[in-house]
Amino acid sequence: MQASPIILSIAMIAALALALGGGRLIATAQDRRRGVLMLVAAAVIVFNVVIWAMPV
Repeated sequence: MQASPIILSIAMIAALALALGGGRLIATAQDRRRGVLMLVAAAVIVFNVVIWAMPV
């Protein structure tokens, strides 16, 4: 099953938002644990997109 390019684009936008938000939380020392979790979630989404986009 091939993933729709629109779904992949939305996932990448979500990963970007998570990465930026997590980086901001870590940089401002507001909530480091939540920031790290947001960065991990962004990495998981990016790896999922890479897997979905790979040709079979």
